[in-house]
Amino acid sequence: MPEQTRKSHQKFCYETSIEWRGRRRGVVSALEHPSLEVSSPPEFKGEPGLWSPEELLVAAVNSCLLMTFLAYAEREELELARFASTAEGLLEHSEGKYRITEVVLKPDLVVNSEEDMLLARDILERAHRDCIISNSLRATVKLVPQFHAEVMNSPTSAPFTEAP
Repeated sequence: MPEQTRKSHQKFCYETSIEWRGRRRGVVSALEHPSLEVSSPPEFKGEPGLWSPEELLVAAVNSCLLMTFLAYAEREELELARFASTAEGLLEHSEGKYRITEVVLKPDLVVNSEEDMLLARDILERAHRDCIISNSLRATVKLVPQFHAEVMNSPTSAPFTEAP
């Protein structure tokens, strides 16, 4: 009977720091990264024009989907013409406290052919399923994608638009 081999999973640690800069403002930093000014959102007496923790969380989900998709697309040799995505996070009072309860991701993908649309859809579904940040949240993360094929430099919509 052949001996079963088990894949060894590595552990990773990500370190950041934050320093208070007066009022409701701070500076987030990490080694070899640009610093980022943060504040509470204006609706919680924060300073407008600065990133809030809530926005950073929603951006983390959105960027994780993109990075996971790109890794899978590279492995599958999918030629991607464009990937743009918006994301909305819903902050509401739930279970006695404020929390992000839902994040809706709206990626818009353009591929080079209609044949690539099926592959792009499959890759996006797997990326959504495997996104590390989404899998780390209690919030529901919904995917509402749109797919397009760019045929002879003329984008055409595909029938793969999904509703939430």
